[in-house]
Amino acid sequence: MLRRFLYLLLLFSASCGALSAPTLTPTDTPTHTPTVTLTPSPTLSPTPLPPTDTPTVTPTATDTPTNTPPPTITPTPFNTPEPTVGFVFDNWQLSDVPSDMAQRLAGTSYIAFINQNDRDGVGDVRTPQPATNVETLYYMPPTNSAGRVAILQLPSSTENEVYISDSGTSIAYFLRDSGGQKTGLYVLDLITGISGRILPVNSLVQRGRVSEPAWSPDGARMAMALATGYDMDIFLAGKDGTGLSNLTQSGAYEFWPSWSPDGRFIAFVSDRLRCPSWIPGDADACDANTQPPPNGGNVFVVEVTTGQTTLLSDQWVTEPPRWLNNAVVTFASGDPTLGDPERTIWFADATTGQARQVRLTDGSDGPIRLSEAWLPDGSGVLYQNAGTTSALILANANGAPLAVNTDLVFPRFGMVAAWSPDGSRVAIGGVNGQCPYGVTVLDTNLNSVARGTPPPSMCDPSYSPDGRFLVFTGVNPSIDGRVDVYVAGQNGFGAVNMTGGLRGTITLLGWIGG
Repeated sequence: MLRRFLYLLLLFSASCGALSAPTLTPTDTPTHTPTVTLTPSPTLSPTPLPPTDTPTVTPTATDTPTNTPPPTITPTPFNTPEPTVGFVFDNWQLSDVPSDMAQRLAGTSYIAFINQNDRDGVGDVRTPQPATNVETLYYMPPTNSAGRVAILQLPSSTENEVYISDSGTSIAYFLRDSGGQKTGLYVLDLITGISGRILPVNSLVQRGRVSEPAWSPDGARMAMALATGYDMDIFLAGKDGTGLSNLTQSGAYEFWPSWSPDGRFIAFVSDRLRCPSWIPGDADACDANTQPPPNGGNVFVVEVTTGQTTLLSDQWVTEPPRWLNNAVVTFASGDPTLGDPERTIWFADATTGQARQVRLTDGSDGPIRLSEAWLPDGSGVLYQNAGTTSALILANANGAPLAVNTDLVFPRFGMVAAWSPDGSRVAIGGVNGQCPYGVTVLDTNLNSVARGTPPPSMCDPSYSPDGRFLVFTGVNPSIDGRVDVYVAGQNGFGAVNMTGGLRGTITLLGWIGG
């Protein structure tokens, strides 16, 4: 504690003069990219998986639920410039997280989840109780539910606006202050134990779209799309609010930043091909009085150190791009919820800008391809074929069919697939509580390895980085549809309820650390 206090005093004296209040008028931002050196932490040995039982292998018939796409926010035209919010670092606090938490995360993968409105002391989970208006972020090892660690306690108004780096050591979260003075985006650094506000905004919705922070792989820097005078730009900042730089500033809308695994590139979406600028007076500028803001754009990548930007595809996309590895970006074009007749799957090389579409060469798959999950080595992709018939198709990158499964039927946008790190198993589950099947794990031929019957059903499955564990949320309809976090072995056997002792609403965030 003394070390953290001295660190806080040193940080205050060194950075007090550099902190600034929010900028009220849009200004150019100097570019500066800090160099971050991380000190390796000692490695802990993971705990072996305990013996497990075999789940029931007889599936039960389940009615297919109706999927309702989430509502979208439609931005309205504007012609008045907005102020650009400046990064700060204020409202500092010292956390009570164990001082060795960062070291634990360096050697072991943990499960991150939120427990909202926990009713302490309630013996029967079915007993109605008033809300506590508090939520807690927990880190939990996959082998010991009692070993969970409370990382943050937040007002329940934060909901799931918690964003964790892959390392687990940097956590961004949105805090709403009833008085309005402390509202903004905060960061907790588990290495120093210090938290503080770095962005004094009233909402993470920027120009009609949710702008989620994207952490660099080492958790040292954050990329985030923010509204500037007339458009949106992608900014970089250190986890302490320093090292601010505007990475794009083209005059167009740029958003949905995503880091490459090695931290060299950031993929993002921009409408600059359709509208080079939204700034009045610029050449070829779009008129915000007559043209609505874009609902998407084209995929670009920018090299962080040089600023060199490359167009990956002329396809219009309305979803964030994702990295498959250090060189390959995947994305989808077409949105059936907006009336598009098809949805196509693409992958592109970040260095050459070469993009290719994935579709069966014989044309036997339908026009709508959903819920894609790429093999870890990039050699193939599993997707839900949602044409006149429904099927799961595994195809290689050249469009040759590798396997087909017609036994599992999910509504559109209602499936999640997760490959094991070695690509030998794929877990299939539902999403948003619409989860008709129990534990379901298939092999590379899409044949069954494990098929359980609900309860619990399987939602949002995900493999641990070492492939030893499978985590998912399970819905138990016998207890008022309660959702809990379950952990099973890599084949799906021996699922254990890890959160049954908590009395609150559970939200699984995923794997961190390791």
